[in-house]
Amino acid sequence: MERTLSRVKLADVARRAGVSAATVSRVLSHPDLVAETTRATVLQAVEDTGYRMNHAARNLRKQRTGSVVALVPNLANPFFAKILDGMGHELARAGYDLLVADTLEDKGRHTALSRFLDPSRCDGVILLDGQVSLADLQDQRDLPPLITACEWIEDSPVPRITLDNREGARLAIRHLRGLGHDHIGLIGGPPENVLHRARLTGAEDAAGPARLTHFPGDFTLQSGKAAAHAWMALAPSDRPSAVFAFSDEMACAFMAALQRAGHVVPRDVSIMGFDDIELASYLAPALTTIRQPKREIGRTAAQLMLRLIGGEPIAPRTLLAPLLMLRETTGLFARA
Repeated sequence: MERTLSRVKLADVARRAGVSAATVSRVLSHPDLVAETTRATVLQAVEDTGYRMNHAARNLRKQRTGSVVALVPNLANPFFAKILDGMGHELARAGYDLLVADTLEDKGRHTALSRFLDPSRCDGVILLDGQVSLADLQDQRDLPPLITACEWIEDSPVPRITLDNREGARLAIRHLRGLGHDHIGLIGGPPENVLHRARLTGAEDAAGPARLTHFPGDFTLQSGKAAAHAWMALAPSDRPSAVFAFSDEMACAFMAALQRAGHVVPRDVSIMGFDDIELASYLAPALTTIRQPKREIGRTAAQLMLRLIGGEPIAPRTLLAPLLMLRETTGLFARA
């Protein structure tokens, strides 16, 4: 006999799946905590019975809003798109909505934080902005569960999920050194930024006797273009034969400016980026870069947040491995 949607209850799903009602509830609330085979059986039973969870009633009973906020330092940056996609899908499976806000508002980061670091507005906050200070957080009362992703706050007890940025930079420099480059340019980020400092440390670790020339940057297209003009202003004999940019956006703009000026990549200079944004593989030549597993970062951040909301302890630091993506902008190099 078919059931109408209004009559289907949790117990009906449990009977159909041959499990307890508690197991069904756990699958619907925290699917990552349930064995894959059991989860699949329960989800099939949900589909067969037409069961629909009343999220509003559940959240009211638990005094929850049913939403998690992601605070991003620049929503225009394409790097964040896949992270937010992975985050949103994982939260949706557990019945949560993902709300996204930009911390870089005209009135400053403090204004954005004061609006969203409030447990009456959301059940948790995933902060992707490492420029927020510990003092900013300490000024807030009754914080909701909070984690940082991608970037982090130095000397902060807030749990974080990040890439191993030092190892990513080491991979880049080792690759360029392996091609014979002994003079390498670095286009960095803002000096106070945690990603810049971690990547700079990794690059210096792997450089060995190689000469490093530093070009200022801030992870944007504009600073990549400025670095290209600075490279071209050097005497040809003093130009780095390879350049490692700490973001793909800077690497793309650096290469575009050189090509407009008639330089050929990688004949005149090898170029590497960091992040592996979608555009990187479509460039001509395609950009060699360090891949961040962006969707995995988003999914993992969401899973950790769900555990925090559920009152479970999580590790203070979760580190993901980078991957070297070999493409066309770093060709074979022979010393003159």
